[in-house]
Amino acid sequence: MSSSSSALSEPDQLNLMGKVNVFKVQGRDRRGRKVLLIIGKHFPGRMVSSEALKRYLEDRIYPKLEGKAFSVVYVHTDVQRSENFPGISILRSVSEAIPMDVRSHLEAVYFLHPGLQARLFLATFGRLVFTGGLYSKVKYVNRLEFLWEHVKRNEIEMPQFAYDHDDEMEYRPVTDYGLESDHPRVYCGSSVDNPMSLYSMRCIA
Repeated sequence: MSSSSSALSEPDQLNLMGKVNVFKVQGRDRRGRKVLLIIGKHFPGRMVSSEALKRYLEDRIYPKLEGKAFSVVYVHTDVQRSENFPGISILRSVSEAIPMDVRSHLEAVYFLHPGLQARLFLATFGRLVFTGGLYSKVKYVNRLEFLWEHVKRNEIEMPQFAYDHDDEMEYRPVTDYGLESDHPRVYCGSSVDNPMSLYSMRCIA
């Protein structure tokens, strides 16, 4: 637990997460499955403990999934490591605590607006942090227009800064568009555990 999170009681941490709306079960994907929307920029990474985060998910989010198949849309837009990243140990603790009935029903994780730092982090630590097959379900999505191919646009309340980011990308030399995965089969035998190999294989925004 960080010093910041220890300054808040667990009830205060739970209330904080509820107020900032990091997690929402909202809308459906193109196959009719519920969508768990996660807004990374809103996550108070330095102010909540792993225990509070796990309790919040168990009490307020997992029940809304109703034990059925679902997808996750994680919005990485404008995430700041110093503000929003809870740490590897907390991520792994939360990942390992996901109930089996929830884990088994997770079909895909759409990772919107991944940057170079996030890609290298996942290539290096993804299998360590996201255990039990979760890592292989991550699909990178560089533009909102590609996300809407998999999720019903009119049912998801996407923050304005995500649209602004897409607009900014129009003026940047990006060739890596579309839906991707860091699963080994995508790279035809190249190692995704080597950050330099990953970087050399892609032109990353």
